[in-house]
Amino acid sequence: MPIQQLTLSQISQDVQQCIQNCLDCHSICLNTTAYCLQKGGHHAEPAHIKLLMDCAQSCQNSADFMLRSSDFHARFCGVCAEVCEACAQDCDRHSDDGADTPMKACADMCRRCAASCRQMSMAMA
Repeated sequence: MPIQQLTLSQISQDVQQCIQNCLDCHSICLNTTAYCLQKGGHHAEPAHIKLLMDCAQSCQNSADFMLRSSDFHARFCGVCAEVCEACAQDCDRHSDDGADTPMKACADMCRRCAASCRQMSMAMA
């Protein structure tokens, strides 16, 4: 029996958007980690770097679970939403009142990802 692959055309538009948000958030969190380490000071606080890395990894995991239509993807999306929201708040705290564009961009992307993951976790619950 041949193995069927799930193509993006077979995935709903909401799931596709959530996957894209997760991949975009993964990318921006990794880029922001590098930015923070280069900038130093309070940007390089271990707790902040750890949260950025947690967010990047949770986004990657959620995207992976959705791409393979795992029965557990809603649970992962729920956790991802929680981590993304925490990361957004922490990036806001490090953004120097919005003047730090990379931090603001990361916070905004984390919020978009949190919203779509939250929607995905509630839709599948």
